[in-house]
Amino acid sequence: MGPRKRMLITGASGRIGSCLLDGLRQTGRYDIIGADVEPDEQKEVVQLDVTDASRMLELTEGVDTVLHIAWAKDEEDFLGRVLPINVTGAYHLYEAARTNGVKRVIFASSNHATGYYKVGKEVEPTDPYRPDSFYGLSKCYIELLGRLYADKHGISSINMRIGNFPGDDRPHSERAKHIWISERDLLQLSERCIEADEGIKFLCLYGTSANTDNYYNIDDLEELIGYKPQDDASLLLEEEQAKQGPLKKDETEYQGGVR
Repeated sequence: MGPRKRMLITGASGRIGSCLLDGLRQTGRYDIIGADVEPDEQKEVVQLDVTDASRMLELTEGVDTVLHIAWAKDEEDFLGRVLPINVTGAYHLYEAARTNGVKRVIFASSNHATGYYKVGKEVEPTDPYRPDSFYGLSKCYIELLGRLYADKHGISSINMRIGNFPGDDRPHSERAKHIWISERDLLQLSERCIEADEGIKFLCLYGTSANTDNYYNIDDLEELIGYKPQDDASLLLEEEQAKQGPLKKDETEYQGGVR
C-alpha cells in the first residue's frame, strides 16, 4: 500500500465541507487539512481566508488534491463578496496549486451554472453555460479557470455541480427531488473524484443521488469514475409526505428554481 494522499479541504466547516471532512477522515485513507475562514481547534480546522494568496500557498505545500468547497452566496454584493471570495479565491488556489505541484483540484460547483435551462430540457455537462444568478456566474468562471489550468499547467480539474444538499440528509421540496444528493452519495462521489484516473484532466459532472426524477442523466458516471449512488429523493419524499403532509411547492419552469 502506497503513501496516503495529502489533501486540503477549503470551507471545511460548512454543510458540504464538514460532511466531506468527517467522512473522508473516517476512511483512514487520507491525510487531510481542513481549513475555513474561522478556525476550529476541536475539529482540527485551521484558518484560511481564500483571498489571502500567501496563506493559500502555505496550505497547499505538499498537497496532492484540493477539494475547494469555500464559497459565498451573497446575491446582494457581487463586487464585495461573490467576486473576491469565489473568483479571486479560486484564482489564488489554482496559482498555489500550480506553484506547489498539486495534481488535482475538485471544485464544488453548482447546478446554478446551468440554472436557466427550462425544466424538461435534457442538459449535458458539455452544454453551454446558462447561469441563473451572480453566484451561478461565479461558478461558471471558476469551472473555466479549471479548464485553463488543466490545459496550460496540467492540473487535473474536476467540477462537481452539486444539486440540493440541505445538510440534514432529507429532501424537503418538489424541486429537491430532481437535484438532491444524500450525505453518503456526496461522500462517495467526492472519493470517486479523488481516486479517478489521473488521465482525466478536465471533467464537469452533475452531483445528485439516483433520483427517479433527476433533471440530469448521471448514468455514465459509474463507468467513467465508478460512482454508484445509493439513494433516491422520490422514495424519501414519500416518507416525508406521510409524516408531514404536502411538500413545499418550489418548482419553477427553470432548473435553477429562478422565476
